[in-house]
Amino acid sequence: MTLVQTRLIPSLLLTFNFEFIMTFSNFSPTQPVILGFDPGKDKCGLAVMGLDRQLYYHQVVPSLEAITTIDFLRQQFPVSLMVMGNQTTAKRWKQQLHQELVEPLNIVLVDERYSTLEARDRYWQMYPPKGLTKLLPQGMRQPPRPIDDIVAILLIERYLNRLTEPVNS
Repeated sequence: MTLVQTRLIPSLLLTFNFEFIMTFSNFSPTQPVILGFDPGKDKCGLAVMGLDRQLYYHQVVPSLEAITTIDFLRQQFPVSLMVMGNQTTAKRWKQQLHQELVEPLNIVLVDERYSTLEARDRYWQMYPPKGLTKLLPQGMRQPPRPIDDIVAILLIERYLNRLTEPVNS
């Protein structure tokens, strides 16, 4: 059973001109989760995933609302840590998060190279194309919305994969 809650934020609609849907799945408040964060200059991707790889939430938000949204998510979920991409704006965002979050949060940087290309493929796995879009080769399809939230999902998965990799002896 999935509970879908739609939250319309006027600035989101002005900035991106379409609705965003926040999806909250069933979860146990005692189960720790990881918050994925793909920071950007104009928009940021957020995702919440359990250690069992169950996806509980994902959304793209304007950069100006990212910290408020992160604080909100921490009230809704038992977030144990945040994983964040290590590229372009990561250093500035990490510093800003440490300064502005209501409660401190452990932040782990994850290699985000090629994550946008991978997120484009994942988008079509999560939301299979319909109509004439199905006829286009996958490499020519463009998702109809920003995919920063899917990048955040991939960052969490990369972190979890790193934890389960065998250590060279």
